Amino acid sequence: MSDDSDLSIEIVQSIGDVAPKDWDALVPADDPFTTHAFLAALERSESACAQTGWMPLHVICRRGEKIVGAAPVYLKNHSYGEYIFDWAWAESAQRAGISYYPKLLCGVPFTPVTGRRLLVAPGEVRQNIQEALVGGLFHLVKETDASSLHILFCTEEESEEIGALSGMSRRKTFQFHWTHPGVEDFDSWLELMRSRRRKTIRRERRIAQELGVEIQILRGEELTAAHWEALESFYRDTVDRKSAQAYLRPQFFREAQSQLSHSALGILALKDGEVQAGALAFQRGDHLYGRYWGCRPGYGGLHFEICYHQPIALCLKHNWTRFEAGAQGEHKISRGLLPAATHSLHWIRHPGLAAAVEKANRAEQVYTEGAIKGLSAHGPFRR
Repeated sequence: MSDDSDLSIEIVQSIGDVAPKDWDALVPADDPFTTHAFLAALERSESACAQTGWMPLHVICRRGEKIVGAAPVYLKNHSYGEYIFDWAWAESAQRAGISYYPKLLCGVPFTPVTGRRLLVAPGEVRQNIQEALVGGLFHLVKETDASSLHILFCTEEESEEIGALSGMSRRKTFQFHWTHPGVEDFDSWLELMRSRRRKTIRRERRIAQELGVEIQILRGEELTAAHWEALESFYRDTVDRKSAQAYLRPQFFREAQSQLSHSALGILALKDGEVQAGALAFQRGDHLYGRYWGCRPGYGGLHFEICYHQPIALCLKHNWTRFEAGAQGEHKISRGLLPAATHSLHWIRHPGLAAAVEKANRAEQVYTEGAIKGLSAHGPFRR
């Protein structure tokens, strides 16, 4: 076991205070969201900043001068943009006269994607670095007088390890994910399904032909300023139609064009040279992640093709092993995305509220495990 006596912790108030190469050396190969470039795009665009209730306070672990661990952390005065919902906890705290904000959150803003949250350099003993980072997180809780600490969308392994190390309450929820079934192409993928589901998906895929659009998959320099403007307009329109909150500032899409071309991927439907519908996805290593979708009037029928069928076809073509299409949506089941557990960890300062949260998490886990089993039984595949 490595000697950890020379480990030190520091807090930085901007990802820009860390060299990209030092931070990215810690990031797993399949994760585009804890990369320096993605977090920096959120900060530089002022999508994640103190004014929006996402004050960066990243925890850095050094061995001497070398960065050997890190965690993306934010001080928050609300619960928006998290996708692991704790509104009921906040409301219970308010009724009891307990202050729930500010709170500390370890995770990626506005991004309900599973990944490692305590980043550790290759070659280091993970347990040692995790212990140092957890110590840094709880030191930050004290320094900011935060009511609670939340580690969102961590891996199952982290949930077990950090939960045992820190005593944080483990919470289990679920999304819908696709995993590679070992076939070579989309037709072979459809053959795994029951006849009725195959026919439905083929009918959905014909819509593109009937609308006379051309589907293009673009990334890197292939995505022009006009493409990014269309993707941003789709994002704004979708947010407006759902009466949701636009977490991403306009500058994020400018930053993405210049800084995220290595991981950003546009799935676009064009007609007469104009983008009529599209989705912004991110890909790194063997994983693909769908994020934002939108369309112009009359092209809503392309949703399934652009958001599910095209990404799955891409995964099969490139042998990518995992596709996550975002939070919620039981309609994903019939298109081959099955329930998958997601994990988070929670520490509450107030003993009474902490006990209530732990009780709720245990009850929710029973529900989640039952829901995953029940929903999986309604998948589209032949038995």
